Amino acid sequence: MKMESDSGTAAAEEDYVGEKFDRAAESAGDEDEIVESDLELDGGELVVPDDDDPPQKMGDPSVAVSDESRDAAQACKAKAIDAVSEGKLDEAVEHLSEAILLNPTSAILYATRASVFVKLKKPNAAIRDADEALQINPDSAKGYKSRGMAKAMLGRWEEAAKDLHLASKLDFDEEIDSVLKKVEPNVQKIEAHRRKYERLRKEREMKKAQLERQRRRAEAEAAYERAKKEQTARSKASDPEVNDPAAAAALQDGNVISIHSSSELETKFRAASNLSRLVILYFTATWCGPCRFMAPLYKSLAEKHPRIVFLKVDIDELGDVAHRWNVNSVPTFFFVKNGKEIDKVVGADKNGLERKIALHAGESENQVEEEPVEHAPGE
Repeated sequence: MKMESDSGTAAAEEDYVGEKFDRAAESAGDEDEIVESDLELDGGELVVPDDDDPPQKMGDPSVAVSDESRDAAQACKAKAIDAVSEGKLDEAVEHLSEAILLNPTSAILYATRASVFVKLKKPNAAIRDADEALQINPDSAKGYKSRGMAKAMLGRWEEAAKDLHLASKLDFDEEIDSVLKKVEPNVQKIEAHRRKYERLRKEREMKKAQLERQRRRAEAEAAYERAKKEQTARSKASDPEVNDPAAAAALQDGNVISIHSSSELETKFRAASNLSRLVILYFTATWCGPCRFMAPLYKSLAEKHPRIVFLKVDIDELGDVAHRWNVNSVPTFFFVKNGKEIDKVVGADKNGLERKIALHAGESENQVEEEPVEHAPGE
């Protein structure tokens, strides 16, 4: 029940972490929702209302133009220029329209009419003519100039600047320069405004991405902690020492335990068996010189291997126990697992004792048991 409780708590913590970062991401999205501020631009004197007149007459580019038609078109153009000089702009448009119908392949006629529409503050009409002029002649400086000025009238500052710069490269004049001086400050403001909000949007996306990375990392950490708690709970549930604390306490980890009775020896064996511990049973005597030599080593080995049970029996004190284990000389070390002898070392063989401990300690830790040797004293 404790394991299920821990698992449930860890799962709840993991869900909480996910919900916490989801709320943080939503909050970041709400708080950082970018609303662009109004952009204050100059050059208002250039801007005019949209003209909504019907489209002007355009020529048929597929018509074959004769020399007579070209000459007549030039005559109409001359009349238009005179009309412009007299301020008769509508009349100039009529003459140019007639010239375009006579010679629809002339870019300069469309560009000239576009310039008149600019003077009439009819930017959309001017753009239509400038487009036609540039389609016929992509290098028409007058076409770019008229279209750039018309776009400035519509507040299309960036497009206007582009056309005016092209016109200036093809055929610079002071009028273009004058208009550019009013257009370019607005273009710079627009570009700065755009960069600002692009940066803000990028920062917002980076913040969201960071929150998402933090959320995933937190969820992974929560999942790891959950798995670790579950593993710990399973280990505790399967650990005999947790289930039998009295046996664990009786074995005095890291110490050599002196045995003073047969019943005490059996108690230690049972406790070791309950905990699947390896036991080393050391028979010694106070008068034994080799035993005195091995005693400090035995003590240090007990400290080094706290999961092994180190027992000591004085053969003069417990002769009957020594007799049952067929002890013929001291020191003698029996290796015991689940109450059965699995190996032994006879004599003050320091290296042999250490090798046997290394061998059986490793097997014990990996829960690998050799087939036990039936011990004669039990028969």
